[in-house]
Amino acid sequence: MPSSFDRRLFLTSLLGAAAGVAGLSGCAESSAAATGKGAATAPLATKVPAGTSLKIASYLNAQQLQFKLAKLPDLPFTVSSWVNIGAGPDVINAFRAKSLDLANNAGIPPIQAHYQGYDAKIVAINITRKPNYLFATKPGSDIRTVADFKGKKLAFSQGQAQGVVLLRALKKAGLTYDEVTLVPLTSNQFLTALQSGQVDIAPLANSQAPAYLQQYGSKGARSITTDVVDLLNLLWAPVSVLNDRAKAAAIAAYIPQWAEGQVWQYENPDIWNEEFYVKTQNLTSAQARAISDLANKPLFPPSWDEAIAWEQETADLLAEGGFVKKFDVSSLFDHRFEGIAAKSVPAEYRS
Repeated sequence: MPSSFDRRLFLTSLLGAAAGVAGLSGCAESSAAATGKGAATAPLATKVPAGTSLKIASYLNAQQLQFKLAKLPDLPFTVSSWVNIGAGPDVINAFRAKSLDLANNAGIPPIQAHYQGYDAKIVAINITRKPNYLFATKPGSDIRTVADFKGKKLAFSQGQAQGVVLLRALKKAGLTYDEVTLVPLTSNQFLTALQSGQVDIAPLANSQAPAYLQQYGSKGARSITTDVVDLLNLLWAPVSVLNDRAKAAAIAAYIPQWAEGQVWQYENPDIWNEEFYVKTQNLTSAQARAISDLANKPLFPPSWDEAIAWEQETADLLAEGGFVKKFDVSSLFDHRFEGIAAKSVPAEYRS
């Protein structure tokens, strides 16, 4: 990124209309986001009131399929809609529009929401120990290591997990932001950007890479593995939702099934590969196995200390680059929900 690069302009181009909304309303909201004021502290209700409903994110409709295959009990509330949404910026916009109550993301989106002045809290944590992403090159590239990223154009999504994986990889390789060009995109634009040569490198999810390499590997595209992990797979919700006693109780009831569903998927890869990757994503059985072989064992920590420390490191890394302002991330966690996921799974799935 050139030293003269205006990071405020970069942020505006990346966030589009959402940043504009934040600019208009962020002053009022950012104080609450920074201090946690307005967040409920009352104990969670032990029973979900009748008539309660939630709008829950389910990217590629995977969540409800997982619950169905795992044969989990009916939820004690109504899911009024399973929203096919996954990217952090899209989730934040849906939260703002009140079309979504609960989402599954990585650690970056809650930081980005805070920076925009939108108050939301983390309610469940799954620790990932193995990399979920790798770097893919454009066709015909001679890039073979992260050190070769110097002077290249890199796909960068500030508000998504892929962004922090890239920043951490650059830091580990000893590269500064001034030595590369960060191209602001969202993850759903990465493949097109690679194919067209708009960027030299993009971080791809393990689930995306096989199909891309099958299509472009013969044309010189390749993958570059990284040992950088995106530690957090989490559930989060707007404070306005968490302040609703009935909805908070529903979220507390949802978390155990979220955890149990991930354990089932990890323990039944053959069924998941066939029912999800092959039947709904049109991958071959071999491609599906390649993805599941890289899957993380779910780990639901009874304590969030490690997660908070990692989230702080991530926020500090973004602040060093001028992408966000430095802040204490402890305000992002709603500790009323701490330990709920861990209590719902066998001991081997608690980190």
